[in-house]
Amino acid sequence: MSAPPDTGWLTGRPFAHRGLHGGGRSENGMAAFSAAIDAGHGIECDVRASRDGVAFVFHDRDLARMAGRPERVSALDAATLDGVRLPDGGAIPRLSDLLAKCSGGVPLLVEIKAEGQEVGPLCRAVARELAGTDARRVAIMSFNPRVARRFARLRRGQVRGLIVTQQGKGRWRGAVERALALWWAKPDFLACDIRDLPSAFSARARARGMPMLTWTVRTPDERARAAAHADQIIFELADE
Repeated sequence: MSAPPDTGWLTGRPFAHRGLHGGGRSENGMAAFSAAIDAGHGIECDVRASRDGVAFVFHDRDLARMAGRPERVSALDAATLDGVRLPDGGAIPRLSDLLAKCSGGVPLLVEIKAEGQEVGPLCRAVARELAGTDARRVAIMSFNPRVARRFARLRRGQVRGLIVTQQGKGRWRGAVERALALWWAKPDFLACDIRDLPSAFSARARARGMPMLTWTVRTPDERARAAAHADQIIFELADE
């Protein structure tokens, strides 16, 4: 049996949610990532794949909110996406460019935006980029437990996380969904909605030694709650 991956770096410094955006810097843009690095933070980002299977750093399914275009990211090829501009004038980054910028020294959380059962193409796109870089301080994570399960086969030893939230689910539905997701994903760490803390679920996970990140932390009260009930934060500045 192989040794478990190193997860100690996950709790060493806060992660800037979609980079340190605001103040004219677009979320998930290179300017926001540079600002996070300059401030000594880790980075959290979102990834989707182009029509031809290239991993791009972008949150939404479509380009409407961030670029004023109606198309879905998955409907456009990489060359077309390279020409799309974010509100700050920067390009939508390719994951390969962000990995090169972090160069193994900046902690990076890659949220894989895979909905439904067909997670293979996006997971393979991300795995291809990770194979060509220093990924010791890179973790993949997703709300979809199939992602962590797929990566256990694609990249043995890759740090894998499960994102969880109780919001809008009701007590029993949320508890059942979390239990099934944990069983299916077998993650190395959890990223829990700050609105759900404190919780018996997160306390049990931490007692078993599983690192607990929490998102999206914005206020002093949330920071205090995170300090008491989690191991590290994924944050945005409160005045954004």
